[in-house]
Amino acid sequence: MGLMDWGTLFFLLQKATKIDKSASEFLVDKVSEYPGEVSILALGPLTNLALAIKRDSSFASKVKRIVVLGGAFFALGNVNPAAEANIYGDPEAADLVFTSGANITVVGINITTQVKFTDGDLLELRQSKGKYAQILSDMCKFYRDWHVQSDGVYGIFLHDPVSFVALVRPDLFTYKKGVVRVETQGICVGHTLMDQGLKRWNTSNPWSGYSSVAIAWSVDVDEVLNYVRQLLMKQ
Repeated sequence: MGLMDWGTLFFLLQKATKIDKSASEFLVDKVSEYPGEVSILALGPLTNLALAIKRDSSFASKVKRIVVLGGAFFALGNVNPAAEANIYGDPEAADLVFTSGANITVVGINITTQVKFTDGDLLELRQSKGKYAQILSDMCKFYRDWHVQSDGVYGIFLHDPVSFVALVRPDLFTYKKGVVRVETQGICVGHTLMDQGLKRWNTSNPWSGYSSVAIAWSVDVDEVLNYVRQLLMKQ
């Protein structure tokens, strides 16, 4: 199935109707209907994915790929020094998903904060002939003003778009693999810690026996920015 453009997606969202199924039921049904074909882009807390895994023990083996926006690998969090917001929102769910054995790529804020639209980029977006550029530019104003006050950044971090690019253009990133666990108690709730495999442990520990996940380790900032810019300015 090819990628749809923003206009098609916007149209489909306008025409969407409510269904009686829960999100986890929907995920289980679609992954079961199309085993090995469904990729999931998770841009919030992982509650529904964890419920899907609990509902169907074969879910992790049937989903093609899960790309997660979350975590702050060897970097400061954005909720507190230890944790990123999506993982902090449901750390138990995140730990369950990361240790499920599914094919998972995690894009942390250590990567997404490297990619940002400056005020100049936002102005270029506003002045472009992109079909939805004007409304997107208006939507970004609040976000931009918040970043100025919170981080002293005159622009916006592209957290969600960068994670989308990791799904459709994984070649623009490098990755490291390792088992990831999430702290669920104490002052470091939501902290994501990967075993990089640099040491052979003498005894088993809470990272032992689980499948590795891929962690985005570096990003081609210019190419990702160009890719996002082209999509947003497409007429």
